[in-house]
Amino acid sequence: MTEARPTQAASAFLWERDEEVAAVERAIDTLRADSSSSGSVLMFRGEAGLGKTALLAETRRRAEARGCVVWSARGGETLRSVPFNVLRQLLQPALVSLMPEEAREYLGDWYDIAGPALGLTEPGERQPDPQGVCDGLVAAVRRLARRDWPLVLVIDDAHWADQETLRWLAAFVERLDDLSVLVLVARRPGEVSGESARHLDAVAAAADAPVATLSALTPEATAGLTHATLGEHADAPFCREVWAVTGGNPYETVELLAKVQDSELEPVEAQAPELRALNRSARGGGLVARLEGLGIEATRFAWAAAILGTGISVGLVAKLATMSDEDAVRCAELLRNARILTEPDPSAVPAGDGDLEFVHPLIASAVYNSIPPALCTAMHGIAARVVTDSGLGAAMASRHLLQVHPDDDEELVEQLREAAREHLAVGAPDAARRCLERALLEPPRQEAHARVLYELGCAILLTAPATTVDHLQSALAMPGLDGAERVDAVVRLSQALIHNDQLEDAVRTVEAEAARHTPGPAQLRLQAVQYMWEGIHAGEAGSPGRSERLAELASTCTGRDNSERALLILRGFDAMTHGENAEVVVELSDRSLVNGRLAPGLGWTDTEWGLEILMMLASSYTYTDRLDRAESMFTDALRTYESAGWSGGHLALAHAFLGFNHRRRGRLREAEDALRESLRIADRVARGLPLYWSATCNLVDTLLARGHVSEAWDIAEQYGFAPPYPSTIVLPDPRSVRGRLLLAVGRTQDGINELEAAEKAAAARGHHNPVMVPWALDLARALSTQDPARAAQLATDARRRAERFGTDTAIGEALRCAAALETGQRAVRLLSQAVTYLEASPCQYEHAYARVEYGIAARSVAEIQRGLALARSCGADELVAQAREVLETGRGLR
Repeated sequence: MTEARPTQAASAFLWERDEEVAAVERAIDTLRADSSSSGSVLMFRGEAGLGKTALLAETRRRAEARGCVVWSARGGETLRSVPFNVLRQLLQPALVSLMPEEAREYLGDWYDIAGPALGLTEPGERQPDPQGVCDGLVAAVRRLARRDWPLVLVIDDAHWADQETLRWLAAFVERLDDLSVLVLVARRPGEVSGESARHLDAVAAAADAPVATLSALTPEATAGLTHATLGEHADAPFCREVWAVTGGNPYETVELLAKVQDSELEPVEAQAPELRALNRSARGGGLVARLEGLGIEATRFAWAAAILGTGISVGLVAKLATMSDEDAVRCAELLRNARILTEPDPSAVPAGDGDLEFVHPLIASAVYNSIPPALCTAMHGIAARVVTDSGLGAAMASRHLLQVHPDDDEELVEQLREAAREHLAVGAPDAARRCLERALLEPPRQEAHARVLYELGCAILLTAPATTVDHLQSALAMPGLDGAERVDAVVRLSQALIHNDQLEDAVRTVEAEAARHTPGPAQLRLQAVQYMWEGIHAGEAGSPGRSERLAELASTCTGRDNSERALLILRGFDAMTHGENAEVVVELSDRSLVNGRLAPGLGWTDTEWGLEILMMLASSYTYTDRLDRAESMFTDALRTYESAGWSGGHLALAHAFLGFNHRRRGRLREAEDALRESLRIADRVARGLPLYWSATCNLVDTLLARGHVSEAWDIAEQYGFAPPYPSTIVLPDPRSVRGRLLLAVGRTQDGINELEAAEKAAAARGHHNPVMVPWALDLARALSTQDPARAAQLATDARRRAERFGTDTAIGEALRCAAALETGQRAVRLLSQAVTYLEASPCQYEHAYARVEYGIAARSVAEIQRGLALARSCGADELVAQAREVLETGRGLR
């Protein structure tokens, strides 16, 4: 029991909260002690009425008394569909104090990304990436927080916060290691599910102490509170009945004691039976009855306030309740006196955010739930019109439109479609989804139905591919989508099928649509998409004659439009995977460019074609030893995604492919850094996607090149780098990389089996590029002692294919492999030739290895030292150790 009796009315809720208040005190003291210290999180959980709000109010009072800045916000039961609602509340004190130019200066590069979500600026033309918006908001709050240290963030009723705010909050609390901010969150148990529950669990996991669960008051505390409110003459039986009636719920106890005071009931045993009736009038049906007792106009005013939920002003309620301003003022006063509404705490609510608020969320819920269903629906419809007429936009009105009963209203469908577009423009696809799903219930007119389905499919393309497939297939099966719009819907359907791991269905979908068109731009685009999906398919075999048909189609292309340019890229990539001459690959790739640059409409953030086609182009340059061009493209992708705020899967792939390019160059340290960053970002998206395979495969390959075998194995185990492999191509070939990994950890036969599986898969697909699918070189080395004849044949075939492909890297690596199977002067001659080719290659790691091997075979200290210097610059630690050991022992050297 609290020892010191609270002296303020609000403190009545703080009885038996000493432990929680002490935790808050410690957190505030830690925050103020050092601006460079890590931030902290406290979460309080409790059922309705147990004093969470009072505890947060006490936190504000104590924090401000110690010179802290406090930002606060509260979730609302009827406001969960409003994206970024709670975050905007939270940041209002900081944002209203900034001039527009100051806000842009503080937010820097994140202004255009996070600004629309915060209502600071209009959205741009490009649809933002939700993960990028979330990251931008994290960065924005971090910058503002540093300005306002010591800063306390308070979020009440987090179980009712919008999903976008909770996503931000979960990401923000993970990054408090270098930001001195105190975050306090209060929530009810349960009340939330799905993504929102996952985000709240993440916040709880980041808390510095276990979540504090508030309990009901003990009989002793209830007696103390009764004495503090009614006087010491309240006898023990009366106090025990107060506890029995309220169950120790602080809110109900305070309200009941207030009713006792109003009724002038004597707090003695003889009057205790009256408490149950008084308590019923404070909540649920009793509260509703009490509200009705105030009159129909006051009831209508309270209903309108509950419909609005936030920003409750007398004028706005008057419009919604269709009453005069004078009557509205009178009703507001009645409801204040009845302790149903109250004036907001000016320290906790920004100016202009309304004249009134409900005394407690329990009262708000009870009033809202008491509105007759038909009337509630009608009032939401009126509220939508009031919000729209106020110039706040369709998105702000959409939470009311979602509640309106379906009634074949064409105008409502258009309002919801407009609201969805506004939600997408600020990075809130889940809110857009709700609007479009509601529009389908109206339902739309026949001519608009397909378009609504199409827009819904586009809104959830990457977040719910299976559902997207259903929506787009339905849209294409009905009239309404024609011309370029239909073609775009088919392409997006194929993308959804790809993301849903239905690659063969994606190919058949675009192939069937292409057959419906006569020769022209639309058919050419569909054919290009079909070849693109076939080109990234890693199945057992490609469609018969595919490469020949693609070559024939591309031979007529001059690069006059993006469909032709895409076909040139696809033909070049196909030629590269099949090991055709590298000069042919480069010539085809170059023809797809416009003055050496990507054509308009074929950029990294352009949605018509997607990133797959550009990754193919850059990969063709990578494997043809045009690493400068490839690096320029991958760096441009990274820069473009970062500036556009696309920090989800696209950015993860950009880091992965840049790491892939660094690995090819021999910049092993830089490659490892980029690939680990790719995996860090990918962890926020979803495991098992193709982007995971790209990052993991390249990281394992890079760690093996560095000689960090144990780390490579750990990564493989952690990220499931093992069969079954994805249905899309991964570069480099994952079977070849895993085979090399198994050999490196001493599982020789398993490694040989994996490399032979790589051989079989490559043969089925016609992938004969010895650099892209290097199984033959590792398999030849692995078989050199147990099956030398086969090893020799593999090395011979690999050299023939390398000479056909014609790059210095391919030929040099094939010569290194051949030398590994020889001894004496034959090995020295082959290594000398390998050094010559690899010295001309941009792949410095392979050059370093060839130098060291040649130096050892030729017993040349100078050559080993040159190789050692190269190995150090690459970060090839195992090769460095090997070269140093040879130089230090000096055995057999000249």
